[in-house]
Amino acid sequence: MITEYITMTEEAIDRAAIEKAGQILQAGGLVAFPTETVYGLGGDALNPESSRKIYAAKGRPSDNPLIVHICRMEDLAPIVRDIPDEALRLAEACWPGPLTMIFHKSDLVPPETTGGLDTVAVRFPSNRIAMALIAAAGGYIAAPSANRSGRPSPTLARYCREDLDGRVEMIIDGGPVGIGLESTIIDLTEGQPVILRPGYVTQERLEQILGRVETDRAIIEPDSGTAPKAPGMKYRHYAPKGSLTIVEGGREAVITYINARTRECREKGIRTGVICTDETCRCYTADSVKSAGARTSGETIASRLFRILREFDDEEIQVMFSESFGEGGLGQAIMNRLMKAAGHKIVQV
Repeated sequence: MITEYITMTEEAIDRAAIEKAGQILQAGGLVAFPTETVYGLGGDALNPESSRKIYAAKGRPSDNPLIVHICRMEDLAPIVRDIPDEALRLAEACWPGPLTMIFHKSDLVPPETTGGLDTVAVRFPSNRIAMALIAAAGGYIAAPSANRSGRPSPTLARYCREDLDGRVEMIIDGGPVGIGLESTIIDLTEGQPVILRPGYVTQERLEQILGRVETDRAIIEPDSGTAPKAPGMKYRHYAPKGSLTIVEGGREAVITYINARTRECREKGIRTGVICTDETCRCYTADSVKSAGARTSGETIASRLFRILREFDDEEIQVMFSESFGEGGLGQAIMNRLMKAAGHKIVQV
C-alpha cells in the first residue's frame, strides 16, 4: 500500500483533500489525522472491518477499546443507550475538547470497535481539521493514537509516517499538536464518575463540574489481568525503544543517582538520556539531556514528553532516566504516561 501524505493547517483546510480522506474512510480505509491531543488513526467507527484494520495497522490487542470521535452533539444519542445528566454537564463545559466519556453503547456500534465491551468511549475533538474529517466521513471515526502499539503517541505527523507508512491510505499533516497527551477518559456507566485515564482535563476540573470524582486504581498500579475498559489501562504504552527508569526523591539525591548510573553506562559504551526540567538540565552528564520545561509548567511538560521519547529513539539512546513530576493537576497525567513508558520501573532515592 502506498500512503498518501497531505499537508494543511487549521487556518487553511484543504477541503478537496478532506473530502478525499472522508471517502477513504467511508470505503473502509484508514487515515491518520491531527487532533488537539495527539495524532489519531481513523477508521469508520460503525464498520467492523475498519476497526479490525485499525488493530492490524497498529499491532494493537483487539480487546483494547477504540474511541469514537464525533463532530456534532446530536450525533451522540444514536450511538449510546442513554445520556446521563453528568454527561450533559461535562459536554457543556468541556466539548469540543480533550475529554472522552464512556457510555453504554447502542447496537449501532459494533463490538469490534469497543473491544467486545457493551460500553463505548466517545470524544468530540476541538481541532478543526479533525472536525472537518469526521463530518466528511459520515460523523463517526474510531481513532486510537496513530502509532504502532506500545510506542510513544505521535505529536508530529512524521512520527505517524515512521510507524504507519504503507499501513494506511493517507496521513494528514496538520503540524504540531497543542496538548501532547491523550484525552482524559471518565466512566459514566457505574453511577459514580471514575477517571480511567488522566489527561488535560484534570480531576480538579472534573470535580468543579460534577462534585466527587474517583480515580481508578489501575491508573497508578501495574497492569492487571482484566480486560481494559478504556485505552491505555492494561498494556505497556508510550514506550521508547530503550529502557526508561523514573527516579523519585530530593533534587540533589536524584541528580547524584542519575549521574552515577549514566556514568556507569558510558563506561560500558551504552548511550544514555535524561528527562529533566529547566531548573536541573545543566546538572546532568548523559549523552542526551532534554528539559521538558519549567517544573511549574505542567502544560509545557505534557506537550513535550512524547516528543522527547521519540527524539531519544532517533538518537539511539539505550538507557533513559527521568525525574519524577508532581501528582497535582496535569502531574497525574504526566506521571501516568511516564510510568506506562517505564513499565512502572521507579527508583526511590
